[in-house]
Amino acid sequence: MNPVYTQAKFINSSPDLKCTPEDQGREVAFAGRSNAGKSSAINALTRQNSLARISKTPGRTQMLNFFEINDHQRFVDLPGYGYAKVPAAVKKKWHELMESYLNRRKSLCAIILVMDVRHPLTEFDWQMVEWCRHTGLPLHILLTKADKLTYGAGKNTLLQVQSELKDINLPLTIQLFSALKKTGIDEAHQALDLFFNLAEPSEPE
Repeated sequence: MNPVYTQAKFINSSPDLKCTPEDQGREVAFAGRSNAGKSSAINALTRQNSLARISKTPGRTQMLNFFEINDHQRFVDLPGYGYAKVPAAVKKKWHELMESYLNRRKSLCAIILVMDVRHPLTEFDWQMVEWCRHTGLPLHILLTKADKLTYGAGKNTLLQVQSELKDINLPLTIQLFSALKKTGIDEAHQALDLFFNLAEPSEPE
């Protein structure tokens, strides 16, 4: 495990691009449906229990949440989408905020797309895959909540998702992940190390 991720700290929540940290260095954005487990994944990857807020009410992430890894690298938790029971006008605002960030943020270097392993490749997930294909940004997929399935069922889902995405022309990696069981963390760190150009290799857990 690369210890740099355990030093992550919250910077700010931004309702628009005007309030974001300076657009320099490298950022990896976490995207996914409101109930896919983005906050839990961020907490597991940083070994912190409450760095990213976890709510039993899907859709609580309504702004761009920035976390500093070091002076030049950041995580960004994007607004959850597709599940939260909120007014259409609020969903539209979230969508516009995400679109603005994804299209204009120069320091964005990769996307971590978080999917519930029991419900992969939703319409929103495909939109993110297509956006990454269009821009050429690397994409790493976390099939979260793998502890909810048997090992065999999880593996089958992983192979199925890999098969459905095999013809997508972009840098793409996929893995099983469980924030609860802390499985898949080393593999995810290896992907992040590549995105951030961190020289120090991940150490075994």
